[in-house]
Amino acid sequence: ALMYIYMGHMGFEQTKPYEDWFWKKNKIDLIRAYVTDIDTEFKRLHLKDGRIISYDKLLIATGSKSNKFGWPGQDLPGVQGLYSYQDLELLEANTQNISRAVIVGGGLIGIELAEMLLSRHIPVTFLVREHFYWDNVLPMDEARLISNHVREHGIDLRLKTNLKAILPDETGRVRAVVTEYDEEIPCQFVGLTPGVHPNIDLAKTTKVETSRGILVNDYLETNIPDVYAAGDCAEIIVEGEQRNRIEQLWYTARKQGAAVAKTICGSRTEYEKGIWFNSAKFFDIEYQTYGFVNNIRRDEEESFYWEHPAGKHCARFVCKKDTKTLVGMNFFGMRMRHSVCDSWIREGKTLEYVLQHLPAANFDPEFFKKYEGQIIESYNQQNGRQLKLKDRSGLFSKIFTANYAGA
Repeated sequence: ALMYIYMGHMGFEQTKPYEDWFWKKNKIDLIRAYVTDIDTEFKRLHLKDGRIISYDKLLIATGSKSNKFGWPGQDLPGVQGLYSYQDLELLEANTQNISRAVIVGGGLIGIELAEMLLSRHIPVTFLVREHFYWDNVLPMDEARLISNHVREHGIDLRLKTNLKAILPDETGRVRAVVTEYDEEIPCQFVGLTPGVHPNIDLAKTTKVETSRGILVNDYLETNIPDVYAAGDCAEIIVEGEQRNRIEQLWYTARKQGAAVAKTICGSRTEYEKGIWFNSAKFFDIEYQTYGFVNNIRRDEEESFYWEHPAGKHCARFVCKKDTKTLVGMNFFGMRMRHSVCDSWIREGKTLEYVLQHLPAANFDPEFFKKYEGQIIESYNQQNGRQLKLKDRSGLFSKIFTANYAGA
């Protein structure tokens, strides 16, 4: 929601999770203060203003911090990341009366920051080290599509380009960046968006065990009794050779919060992440991903990719080679029903079953264009098949029969 405040689409009041009266009415003491120390032995929190608060159960949810990688000039005035509301306030101050901005790092925060700056008619140069935007996450086709779309919006996208240094002016504020190719790009603002890392500064001063994040088990319990962690700062221990999980998504944080709340209230509940899901928006192209779609396909997998000739809509379906069961899907420029897509992967539906039943996943077929017919036609042409779309069942089938007859 931070971007919508900056762009004038929402006010700060509209981003609050609850009205101001909610806390007192529900007997919750909302305290605005900084915690400087956690005393796990005596179960006390020390606040910056000198107050001490006792606790019975403690949930640490300190979120993330923006990454920095030791670039010269990374701490100059006019250089910042974007994660918190405080960052937004700093952004407001840093982008007054500037003529150009540079963004470093091609993730989701970077593209949001670019859109924010463009909304105020601030020219943007975007430095991305990958061959295409976000191709360390997206397969090459999707990464190329989004890279083209970014440039169409007037962004000066510099691919395969690393930051070398940030230069100050005579007052000490940023005046330019230097790339790895020794090109100097004048600017008055630099947004550092090469990802985030768990904010564990507070936990490091305690006996709570940490690694990349605050170490927790599947119940989000730390090594200290009655101390829990959830959200961006939590690192879930995975037994065996697999790497511990850090899940820095709003969707997973919500699930973690629900699970640990039950545990704190006396009903010990395991956190189950379910089928992986994420969504975002690249300017006016919506993005949804379900399950696992790796940027480089695994040997045991195969995929089917469709792209609209206009280059604004595409879909990818990944399945196992041997069983053809679906393991993941990407959708760009199409809004799909989460419950339907989730169930297909969870229930082990085959790729061809999913393609035939795509109309069931269309979020709102009355108001959004339908591409199911083109998708299945492309699959048939590539694979010598003659699959046909199945109508939606029940009430929706009766309402939209005419629409789907010609899909």
